Amino acid sequence: MSTKTSSFLSDAELAEIGFKTIGNGCLISRYARFYGASEMTIGNNVRIDDYCILSGKITLGSNIHISAYVALYGAMGITIDDYSGISARSTVYSAMDDFGGDYMIGPMSPEGTTNVTGGLVHLGKFVQIGAHCLVFPNLTISEGAVVGAASLVREDLAPWGIYFGTPARFHRERSKQLLNLLQIHNER
Repeated sequence: MSTKTSSFLSDAELAEIGFKTIGNGCLISRYARFYGASEMTIGNNVRIDDYCILSGKITLGSNIHISAYVALYGAMGITIDDYSGISARSTVYSAMDDFGGDYMIGPMSPEGTTNVTGGLVHLGKFVQIGAHCLVFPNLTISEGAVVGAASLVREDLAPWGIYFGTPARFHRERSKQLLNLLQIHNER
């Protein structure tokens, strides 16, 4: 398919963006935007849909789907492990302004007048974030955890749980059957 009619960037167009590294089989929308691409590592078979914004230090493993209108703000780092995904209109922050009133807010404030804090956000293997979620900085969503739609994640989530709400709370264990499916697929 011609690059002029494809909604995904060609390999040549992907190379022009200047990622630190990018794997094979990636489908990246020509409407996605990347800021600081030289700090981004993208694995194999990654799909990034329309109108996504990726900014800063971002590491994506393989077999990942980032749905439409997702924003990943990686000023202090975001890592997403293999077989994970983020559903539409969710936002992940690795840094945040102090809104308490003692400091100014935003990137256009004079130098030295803001108080930005945060830390690495790590999504483990087989993690899924539902639509319209908000993930705060400096936390880990452990392997196999899923977050239901319209949830707020502000602290670490334990492995293989189903979480939802504002703030996100544990509701029940998640099945690990997908591990068997992956093993069967890999044996083929």
